[in-house]
Amino acid sequence: QVQLVESGGGSVQTGSSLRLSCEASGRTFTPYAMAWFRQSPGKDRDLVARIRWPNGETFYADSVKGRFSISKHKTRNTVYLQLSSLETEDSGVYYCAARSYSSTDWTYWGQGTQVTVSS
Repeated sequence: QVQLVESGGGSVQTGSSLRLSCEASGRTFTPYAMAWFRQSPGKDRDLVARIRWPNGETFYADSVKGRFSISKHKTRNTVYLQLSSLETEDSGVYYCAARSYSSTDWTYWGQGTQVTVSS
């Protein structure tokens, strides 16, 4: 069983920065991609950023381009999300997700970490 454990959320003011981490542990698992999703109250869970493991190719939602940066550890199944220039609209629960080579869906999910941005 693969488990994703997130850390790094918190309460900050607008313009601040945070770094989220997510480590995939469990049986031997090589992700095809890992991603961060965000869910704000009353809204859907939306993709924020994604990184593909083989080549490091990244994708960002338009709302976070230029402010957020996704990266991965060189040797561990760990993904990071650097959040900068935070806005109140960035508040929500951030979920880490992982996809294996054999799946087209985000199979594994973390428990979520809360990010609250206040003005």
